Amino acid sequence: MKTTIRFLFCVMCALTLSSRAQTNSFPLWPDGAPGALGTAPRDVPTLTPFLPDAERASGAAIVICPGGAYQHLADHEGRVYAQWLNEHGVAAFVLKYRLGSDGYRHPRMLEDAARAVRTVRARASEWGIDPGRVGIMGSSAGGHLAATLLTHFDAGDPNSADVIERQSSRPDIGILCYPVITMGPFTHRGSRNNLLGTNAPPELIEDLSNELRVRKDTPPCFIWHTVEDRTVPVENSLRFAEALRAAGVPFELHLYEKGAHGLGLGVRSYVPGDTSKLLPWTKGCIDWLRLRGFIR
Repeated sequence: MKTTIRFLFCVMCALTLSSRAQTNSFPLWPDGAPGALGTAPRDVPTLTPFLPDAERASGAAIVICPGGAYQHLADHEGRVYAQWLNEHGVAAFVLKYRLGSDGYRHPRMLEDAARAVRTVRARASEWGIDPGRVGIMGSSAGGHLAATLLTHFDAGDPNSADVIERQSSRPDIGILCYPVITMGPFTHRGSRNNLLGTNAPPELIEDLSNELRVRKDTPPCFIWHTVEDRTVPVENSLRFAEALRAAGVPFELHLYEKGAHGLGLGVRSYVPGDTSKLLPWTKGCIDWLRLRGFIR
């Protein structure tokens, strides 16, 4: 009986978080995103805050870019990650970015990710966040978007009339889960086509191959991948880690022999307090976040 009651309580908590996620989203550009093709929900990039309990809050935040081949957005790589981060005191913001399947191409997705980081910084005091501890996290194609911002950020426009655009888009850290990194031979073709179209010029393919854009001021990164991933080859993570190493950027790389693509945390829904089914990378990531000062 006690077990049943506890289970029902956990389910109710999860449903409450899910409901909250659906009601507190807000548009990144209240007057319409640059290059918007319309005003339907698919044309309106949004950010959904997930805030930890006050007694747990570390003051750090992470913008989350769900995966989905730039075609859709995977809930288990967005909301579920946010709930997990909240339990460790990290504020999370799930980004709904524009998609290739809705007619968008680069740079619209990068604009959305950059705006998300700027927004969290601009409104940091409202959410109790340290603007110097704002990271980005992405899985698969969302990992490519995160890696693109990690290598294509800017300092903001101090003369902009928009206070958000005055903020830097540089994340302080990056977490990349089985990411698409390259647009070259080891790319995920579907992600590339949705991002760049089927006839992208060579210079654009090179520019969005993020292993070629790492520099010494690229933020520290945590990366994990499985060797047997048949959707996004492990070479994506290996080449990015190699580039980070060459540039002298701190990073942590976790490789696992077994595991299909798109594993996320290892669960499709997150029950607060239950870590028994989470994949090993989650512990390593929490340790790394503590090392980087994102967790107490």
